[in-house]
Amino acid sequence: MLDLNDFFFFVQVVDRGGFTAAGRILQMPKSTLSHRIQRLENNLGVRLLNRTSRKFGMTDAGADFYQHAVAMLREAELAESTIRHRLTEPSGTIRCTAGNAIMQYVMSEIIADFLTQYPNVNIVSLAANRTVDIVGENYDVAVRAHSAPLPDSDLVQHTLAPAPWFLFGGARYLDANGEPQTPQDLHKHPTLFMARPGAVPIWRLRHAHHANEEAVIPLEPRLQSDDITGLQQAAISGLGIVALPGYICQAAVRSGALRRVLPQWLAGDSTITALIPSRQGLLPSVRAFLDHLAREFPKKVLM
Repeated sequence: MLDLNDFFFFVQVVDRGGFTAAGRILQMPKSTLSHRIQRLENNLGVRLLNRTSRKFGMTDAGADFYQHAVAMLREAELAESTIRHRLTEPSGTIRCTAGNAIMQYVMSEIIADFLTQYPNVNIVSLAANRTVDIVGENYDVAVRAHSAPLPDSDLVQHTLAPAPWFLFGGARYLDANGEPQTPQDLHKHPTLFMARPGAVPIWRLRHAHHANEEAVIPLEPRLQSDDITGLQQAAISGLGIVALPGYICQAAVRSGALRRVLPQWLAGDSTITALIPSRQGLLPSVRAFLDHLAREFPKKVLM
């Protein structure tokens, strides 16, 4: 493959009218410059310049090559300028992924706000409950909710916000049946359970202000499901009390459709974390997106 630097040297020699003037501008010995052009000609298998003690000029092949070399150098300069511009101002496309619930209840609004602030940035988002291989599938950022520490890997982790779980009940159901006053009162009410692999229908409640005070509540759920939206709707419909991440139920609580049950008790701990492939070469667009996530997630997930 030809050396792009030789294209640059050739154009300089032609534009400056000879090796001596070009060498002076490039601060390069004339002999070195001459050697580079000769190597270019050898690689191409054609003479580009006629050079004698009295005359300097391009051959017909050299004139054709000059036109293409100038165009290539302009494209190279444009490519460099484009990248340097991206390094100073957020632009380009960010690929991000998150679980279905986080994307639906939190990130969709955060992404819209970010795109409004940065008109030169585009986002490709994937909502998926599988563990996306962000390196293999070429994603810039993955946002994950987790109760246990994430598996140790080469990915860089940025904690965005805690996302505690609370107990919720439908407002009409609670008005009709009364609200539990203690964890033991939950036995008097139907329950709904978020099904997860290996999860036993039990709530392990922890007092919000007394960390050592806990209550274990075995359940016989009317509904077990891994569909968070369906569980929330079942609670709104009065089918039972449910434990869900607070951010899932914020809108329903604001509208009055759901109410917190036993507000002094937490039904679980979880964390929202952003993952990126590496800290090296982080584009301004991705850095700005991470900063935006770190600012906005606490506002969206904490009640």
